[in-house]
Amino acid sequence: MGVQIVYTSRTGNTEKLAEAVFAAVPVKEKNVKRIEERTERDDGEMYLVGFWTDRGTASSEILDLLGNLHGKKVALFGTCGMGNVPEYYDRILNGVAAFIPEDCEYLGGFLCQGKMPIQVRKRYEAMQNTSNTQQVEMLLHNFDEALLHPDRQDLKAVADFVKGLF
Repeated sequence: MGVQIVYTSRTGNTEKLAEAVFAAVPVKEKNVKRIEERTERDDGEMYLVGFWTDRGTASSEILDLLGNLHGKKVALFGTCGMGNVPEYYDRILNGVAAFIPEDCEYLGGFLCQGKMPIQVRKRYEAMQNTSNTQQVEMLLHNFDEALLHPDRQDLKAVADFVKGLF
Protein backbone atom coordinates (compact mmCIF):
# COMPACT_ATOMS: atom_id res chain seq x y z
CA MET A 1 0.00 0.00 0.00
CA GLY A 2 1.49 3.34 -1.02
CA VAL A 3 1.14 6.04 1.62
CA GLN A 4 1.53 9.73 0.84
CA ILE A 5 2.13 12.06 3.77
CA VAL A 6 1.48 15.60 2.60
CA TYR A 7 1.58 18.57 4.93
CA THR A 8 1.94 22.29 5.34
CA SER A 9 3.74 23.87 8.27
CA ARG A 10 4.17 27.55 8.96
CA THR A 11 6.06 27.43 12.26
CA GLY A 12 7.50 23.90 12.21
CA ASN A 13 4.87 22.37 14.50
CA THR A 14 3.08 20.32 11.84
CA GLU A 15 6.42 19.37 10.30
CA LYS A 16 7.37 17.73 13.62
CA LEU A 17 4.11 15.79 13.53
CA ALA A 18 4.74 14.81 9.88
CA GLU A 19 8.12 13.33 10.83
CA ALA A 20 6.50 11.31 13.62
CA VAL A 21 3.73 10.22 11.24
CA PHE A 22 6.28 9.07 8.64
CA ALA A 23 8.20 7.07 11.26
CA ALA A 24 4.97 5.43 12.48
CA VAL A 25 3.70 4.28 9.07
CA PRO A 26 4.48 0.53 9.03
CA VAL A 27 4.85 0.12 5.27
CA LYS A 28 7.86 0.54 2.99
CA GLU A 29 6.02 2.36 0.21
CA LYS A 30 5.68 5.74 1.87
CA ASN A 31 6.59 9.28 1.04
CA VAL A 32 6.53 12.54 3.01
CA LYS A 33 6.47 15.97 1.35
CA ARG A 34 5.44 19.51 2.00
CA ILE A 35 2.45 20.33 -0.15
CA GLU A 36 4.48 22.75 -2.28
CA GLU A 37 6.96 19.94 -3.12
CA ARG A 38 4.26 17.50 -4.21
CA THR A 39 4.00 16.56 -7.89
CA GLU A 40 1.24 14.85 -9.86
CA ARG A 41 3.36 11.68 -9.91
CA ASP A 42 3.13 11.45 -6.12
CA ASP A 43 0.19 9.13 -5.66
CA GLY A 44 -0.84 6.55 -3.13
CA GLU A 45 -3.76 4.53 -1.89
CA MET A 46 -3.69 6.34 1.44
CA TYR A 47 -3.11 10.01 2.22
CA LEU A 48 -2.15 11.34 5.63
CA VAL A 49 -2.66 15.08 5.32
CA GLY A 50 -1.19 17.52 7.83
CA PHE A 51 -2.09 21.15 8.40
CA TRP A 52 -1.77 24.05 10.79
CA THR A 53 -4.96 25.73 11.89
CA ASP A 54 -5.80 29.34 11.08
CA ARG A 55 -9.16 30.71 12.15
CA GLY A 56 -10.52 27.23 12.70
CA THR A 57 -9.58 25.60 9.39
CA ALA A 58 -6.72 24.48 7.15
CA SER A 59 -5.07 26.50 4.38
CA SER A 60 -6.69 26.71 0.96
CA GLU A 61 -3.85 24.57 -0.47
CA ILE A 62 -4.74 21.72 1.89
CA LEU A 63 -8.47 22.09 1.26
CA ASP A 64 -7.84 22.05 -2.51
CA LEU A 65 -5.68 18.92 -2.20
CA LEU A 66 -8.37 17.15 -0.20
CA GLY A 67 -11.06 18.13 -2.70
CA ASN A 68 -9.04 16.60 -5.54
CA LEU A 69 -8.45 13.21 -3.92
CA HIS A 70 -10.73 10.48 -5.23
CA GLY A 71 -11.03 6.86 -4.20
CA LYS A 72 -8.39 7.21 -1.49
CA LYS A 73 -8.17 6.47 2.21
CA VAL A 74 -7.60 9.80 3.98
CA ALA A 75 -6.61 10.72 7.52
CA LEU A 76 -5.86 14.18 8.89
CA PHE A 77 -3.34 15.42 11.42
CA GLY A 78 -2.45 18.89 12.52
CA THR A 79 -1.70 21.53 15.08
CA CYS A 80 -3.73 24.31 16.60
CA GLY A 81 -2.79 27.17 18.92
CA MET A 82 -5.71 26.49 21.25
CA GLY A 83 -4.94 23.64 23.61
CA ASN A 84 -6.77 20.83 25.31
CA VAL A 85 -10.23 21.62 23.95
CA PRO A 86 -11.47 18.37 22.34
CA GLU A 87 -14.74 19.94 21.15
CA TYR A 88 -12.82 22.64 19.29
CA TYR A 89 -10.47 20.05 17.78
CA ASP A 90 -13.48 18.00 16.63
CA ARG A 91 -15.06 21.08 15.04
CA ILE A 92 -11.83 21.81 13.14
CA LEU A 93 -11.40 18.21 11.96
CA ASN A 94 -15.04 17.94 10.90
CA GLY A 95 -14.81 21.20 8.96
CA VAL A 96 -11.64 20.16 7.14
CA ALA A 97 -12.90 16.61 6.53
CA ALA A 98 -15.97 18.07 4.81
CA PHE A 99 -13.68 18.83 1.84
CA ILE A 100 -12.86 15.13 1.36
CA PRO A 101 -14.93 13.74 -1.54
CA GLU A 102 -17.55 11.11 -0.78
CA ASP A 103 -15.73 8.47 -2.84
CA CYS A 104 -12.86 8.58 -0.33
CA GLU A 105 -12.76 6.75 2.98
CA TYR A 106 -12.16 9.19 5.84
CA LEU A 107 -10.18 7.41 8.57
CA GLY A 108 -10.26 10.13 11.22
CA GLY A 109 -7.97 12.83 12.46
CA PHE A 110 -5.57 13.95 15.15
CA LEU A 111 -4.95 17.47 16.44
CA CYS A 112 -2.69 18.75 19.17
CA GLN A 113 -1.59 22.12 20.43
CA GLY A 114 1.28 23.89 18.72
CA LYS A 115 3.30 26.94 19.64
CA MET A 116 2.31 30.23 18.03
CA PRO A 117 4.46 33.10 16.73
CA ILE A 118 5.32 35.79 19.32
CA GLN A 119 3.31 38.30 17.26
CA VAL A 120 0.17 36.51 18.46
CA ARG A 121 1.10 37.16 22.09
CA LYS A 122 1.81 40.80 21.31
CA ARG A 123 -1.58 41.09 19.61
CA TYR A 124 -3.26 39.62 22.70
CA GLU A 125 -1.40 42.04 24.96
CA ALA A 126 -2.38 45.01 22.78
CA MET A 127 -6.09 44.13 22.95
CA GLN A 128 -6.18 44.04 26.74
CA ASN A 129 -8.32 46.67 28.47
CA THR A 130 -10.35 46.92 31.68
CA SER A 131 -13.38 45.20 30.17
CA ASN A 132 -11.61 42.09 28.83
CA THR A 133 -8.78 41.42 31.27
CA GLN A 134 -10.00 37.94 32.20
CA GLN A 135 -10.42 36.80 28.58
CA VAL A 136 -7.04 38.19 27.53
CA GLU A 137 -5.36 36.56 30.55
CA MET A 138 -6.84 33.22 29.40
CA LEU A 139 -5.47 33.79 25.89
CA LEU A 140 -2.04 34.69 27.26
CA HIS A 141 -2.04 31.60 29.50
CA ASN A 142 -2.96 29.42 26.51
CA PHE A 143 -0.20 31.07 24.45
CA ASP A 144 2.37 30.31 27.16
CA GLU A 145 1.16 26.69 27.45
CA ALA A 146 1.44 26.30 23.68
CA LEU A 147 5.15 27.16 23.76
CA LEU A 148 5.84 23.60 24.91
CA HIS A 149 3.99 21.91 22.03
CA PRO A 150 4.10 19.70 20.15
CA ASP A 151 5.93 17.83 22.89
CA ARG A 152 7.02 14.19 23.24
CA GLN A 153 3.58 13.18 24.42
CA ASP A 154 1.98 14.79 21.35
CA LEU A 155 4.44 13.01 19.03
CA LYS A 156 3.72 9.67 20.70
CA ALA A 157 -0.03 10.32 20.47
CA VAL A 158 0.11 11.08 16.73
CA ALA A 159 2.26 7.98 16.18
CA ASP A 160 -0.28 5.86 18.08
CA PHE A 161 -3.08 7.39 16.00
CA VAL A 162 -1.26 6.47 12.77
CA LYS A 163 -0.44 2.93 13.92
CA GLY A 164 -4.14 2.44 14.64
CA LEU A 165 -4.93 3.12 10.97
CA PHE A 166 -3.12 -0.06 9.83
